[in-house]
Amino acid sequence: MIFAKFFLYLGIFTASGAAFCGVVFKVSDVRPTIGTFAVLGLVAAIAGFSLRGAALTGDASGMTDPEMLGLLWSTPVGTALSYRVIGLSILIVGLALGRLGLWIAAFGGLLALWSFATIGHVPDQEMVWLDVLLLLHLAAVALWIGILAPLKRLARDGARPEAALLGHQFGQIAMFFVPLLIIAGLIMSYVLIGSIDALIGTVYGQTLIAKVVLVAGLLGLAALNKLRFVPKLLDGDNQAGHHLDRSISFEWIAVVAILLLTATLTSVLTLPL
Repeated sequence: MIFAKFFLYLGIFTASGAAFCGVVFKVSDVRPTIGTFAVLGLVAAIAGFSLRGAALTGDASGMTDPEMLGLLWSTPVGTALSYRVIGLSILIVGLALGRLGLWIAAFGGLLALWSFATIGHVPDQEMVWLDVLLLLHLAAVALWIGILAPLKRLARDGARPEAALLGHQFGQIAMFFVPLLIIAGLIMSYVLIGSIDALIGTVYGQTLIAKVVLVAGLLGLAALNKLRFVPKLLDGDNQAGHHLDRSISFEWIAVVAILLLTATLTSVLTLPL
């Protein structure tokens, strides 16, 4: 279940974020990224749904048991799967529709992200404003992850002017959405945890602290890119592209670790009482 969740997050966030980047930054080569990760997300979504059937029956037969899967379909688990399948399918269809298709794909990405507001620890609080906050938080995360692949590709291929421009544009927008991401994360963490004692004294809280530490490291790498490597690219430094490429590789490592921790939080750990 943890790995199914991890690949679900990786697929939805990367595909949606790439579509957002195509719309916001007019990046033209995001379609392969959208297609690859949308398919990954679809496979992971279906696998995760089947694994829930196995969890209910206690053996692998539940993965294909029509009665058990039909029962799951009538619950929020089925609602979430519907949003994911429809949203990711729209992402894929949008790839064949020209420039307008990126807008359609971005809409599909939002639908897929909204699926996380239909099931999980945050939706369980039954606060509509918290669900909307979660969507904004996830959209910001997706945009951040989505920019990594095209920016790394441009930096690696020596496309210095294009990489510098894209990095600069992302940095300008990040000044606004990163604080939103942090504030939304803090609010949701407070609502879920409820106290400092629960944060420090429970496995859930300790895992959340580990996630925050990794996010802080990711913010540090992003700041290094914005304040050091991107300006050097703009100034014509030939080595800056190599340094930016390597820095983004470390960002990917941090993203993978954060998504794994998030999958653990949402799959096997329970909220402190």
